[in-house]
Amino acid sequence: MIMLSQRREVGEFRKRYKWFALVAVLAYGALMARMLTLQVVQADQWIGAARDNITKTLTERATRGIIRDTRGQTIATNRASYTVYATPSLLSPEQIELTANLMGLTAEDAQAFRRRIDTVDVRRRSHQIRAFADVTRDQVAALEEHSPDLPGIDVVAGPVRQYAFGALGAHTVGYLNEVSAEDLERLADQNYYRAGDRLGRMGIERSLESVLRGRRGFRHVMVNARGRRLTEQEAPPIEGEMHRPAVPGHDVVLTLDMELMRMAQRAFQGHPSGGVVVVDVHTGRIRALYSKPAYDLNELTGRMSQERYDELVQNPHRPLIDKTIYDTFFPGSTFKPFSALSALQEGAMDPRERVFCEGSLTIGRQRMRCTARHEDVDMRTALVRSCNVYFWALAERVGLDRLNRYARDFGLAERTGIGINSEARGFLASREWYEEHYGQFRVGYTLNTAIGQGNTRVTLLQLALAYAALANGGVLYAPQLIERIETPDGAVVEEPEPHVRRRLGIDPEHLAFNADALRGVVNEDDGTAFSAMIAGGVSISGKTGTAEVAPGSQRSGDARRAAYFRQSHAWFAGFAPSDDPQVAIVVLVEHGGAGGRNAAPIATRILQEYLAGSVPRTEPARETERGAAGRRGARRPRGGH
Repeated sequence: MIMLSQRREVGEFRKRYKWFALVAVLAYGALMARMLTLQVVQADQWIGAARDNITKTLTERATRGIIRDTRGQTIATNRASYTVYATPSLLSPEQIELTANLMGLTAEDAQAFRRRIDTVDVRRRSHQIRAFADVTRDQVAALEEHSPDLPGIDVVAGPVRQYAFGALGAHTVGYLNEVSAEDLERLADQNYYRAGDRLGRMGIERSLESVLRGRRGFRHVMVNARGRRLTEQEAPPIEGEMHRPAVPGHDVVLTLDMELMRMAQRAFQGHPSGGVVVVDVHTGRIRALYSKPAYDLNELTGRMSQERYDELVQNPHRPLIDKTIYDTFFPGSTFKPFSALSALQEGAMDPRERVFCEGSLTIGRQRMRCTARHEDVDMRTALVRSCNVYFWALAERVGLDRLNRYARDFGLAERTGIGINSEARGFLASREWYEEHYGQFRVGYTLNTAIGQGNTRVTLLQLALAYAALANGGVLYAPQLIERIETPDGAVVEEPEPHVRRRLGIDPEHLAFNADALRGVVNEDDGTAFSAMIAGGVSISGKTGTAEVAPGSQRSGDARRAAYFRQSHAWFAGFAPSDDPQVAIVVLVEHGGAGGRNAAPIATRILQEYLAGSVPRTEPARETERGAAGRRGARRPRGGH
């Protein structure tokens, strides 16, 4: 019995021993696996954590790329700036007070600084936060003098954006401001932006953000347990990358000519609102995008007060709106060359056929007025004198669909693809649109379209590119704003080529006929822009326009302001030199009245100064050979429509 009992006990022990051995093997296996994970798989993570205990990381901001114009003039550059970073875990209450005193903070700002340090999340208290941006040199000197007493305060030098031309070209160039929490969340996948960084918000600064921004760098410095920076002799050797220099962004050269922009600014003096676009007719390169009024980019990039921003928002001339590509307007008589081409190309009207203009046209109960009583006019005379009655007769023959088709061929009612900001599409109303919105279609809608009124809307850039196509033989180019992208040492990274959107297939004879008429608008004494012609200067071709404003655009308020906002918009669209066109220009003077009186002089002055380098101080010629031979019927006052 005793032997049997002993055998049983031995058997039970052996069974338990196997289980004990299995548990021990599993426990040691798990321990070894964990050690392998920590020492091999996660080695870099824990080495980094250990290094973080004895190092502090200082960020090196990348220098943003410079923006220049086609002449090489600097538009946007960088100036030296100093940013103060604080590490909350290394700052005692006494050190916070010392920092506030050295910075010369007001009681309110000092309280805000203390509150910001105290409210940093416990998990981030060992990280740097941006305490003060763009501090003065005196403040930097005071902090550096007491740096041994302030281990939690670091001053980092970095660039801040500066704009040499202020408000000139503001909408096109764009500006920077600080990233928001929403930006950081949206751009988290880029792993680049941090709180306090600045981001391109408009224009080139926004569209080429990834090209201009560069790549940030860092420097690890050794510190002791109290946060004091160790010298090279005191610091123990440590593995890993201790310094990665920042990589500057690429420079951008624009097709804009800032000297031409200055010419536009000078020519626009006395007019509170409008815009100018100048494009190269052979490439589509944009030489000027001038929108007035605008805002100082240096002010908007800095710390603009709420009061100042409200002032910009409430300005009735809308300085925040880019009038060259975002806003749309009725083109008025600047649309007539496209109406004429549609009739010529479709064979709907013989250009020699005459229409009698008695100064108005009655349709049903509505009387539609012309710009003057022109009597017998053919197509060329109708363009030179801007006769609405003739183009109403033309519209009935051509029809709305064909008018719209040719306008679309020239790029109207479609975005140009300039690639910056929000670009408006413009609008050409179809028969179906009128039926849907007005219940029925009337012939008057077609008549209004032919003279650029009704519901036809264009942007200045669309019209400039369309007139460039009139000048170059029927080639519609895409607008080009970037001339090239370079490295900081001048090596070309990218150099875009001109891009043809479409070749229009217009008969060269019809284009030549149109160009001859547009030349007469400026150079013949019965032309609507003759009073703006500069004798002895560059020969200019173009078309004036006086576009009625929509009723909804008439502002309320005092009588003087209301009268101003009821005035028509003044237009001039054309190209120069007439014999060998190089550039096309569009000028819009908002609520400027007659185009020949107010927009054409701006255009001729700009083109004369740009192409000839001066504005002759001579009186306009009173007569030309063509004008003397070609006058027919009653003459309208110079400088009108």
